[in-house]
Amino acid sequence: MRYIISGKNIDVTEGLKNAVYDKIGRLEKYFTPETEIHVTFNVEKERQKIEVTIPMKGNIIRAEQESTDMYVSIDLVVEVIDRQLKKYKTKLAEKKQSAEYFKQEYLEDEDLDDEEIKIIRSKRFAVKPMDPEEACIQMELLGHDFFVFRNSETDDVNVVYKRKGNTYGLIEPEF
Repeated sequence: MRYIISGKNIDVTEGLKNAVYDKIGRLEKYFTPETEIHVTFNVEKERQKIEVTIPMKGNIIRAEQESTDMYVSIDLVVEVIDRQLKKYKTKLAEKKQSAEYFKQEYLEDEDLDDEEIKIIRSKRFAVKPMDPEEACIQMELLGHDFFVFRNSETDDVNVVYKRKGNTYGLIEPEF
């Protein structure tokens, strides 16, 4: 695997690089040597955050974790990625999407948990025209983390969602 390591508000020391090679290197059993691993360290106040992104054709594996210790954050992010890989292994193998990035032995390993995604509830509702600010208010009133609405300015279906730090995001899909 090829590592691209960077830092925001932190100098990436040899110790951190070695921890990445050691801990994230355990994932080498899943990936081909050409796979790129983007690792970004970020420090803000007491937060020690690591983001790991593995871009692949058609998919992205991404995880971020934070704690008060960067080495703990590294351990946590490896656990998350390992869980993600086990969860999506069957899906990738069946559809052959991004399978070129994984070692064949990993895709053929029957011992790993093959969790199937099951939709247990489906909901239909009218999508009302409103502006994004009104949609945020409606989302808060419902106590949801996201809200689908028809943007009264563009007449497109949009989604507003809650972000960390009590901020909001807007998704405006292009069709």
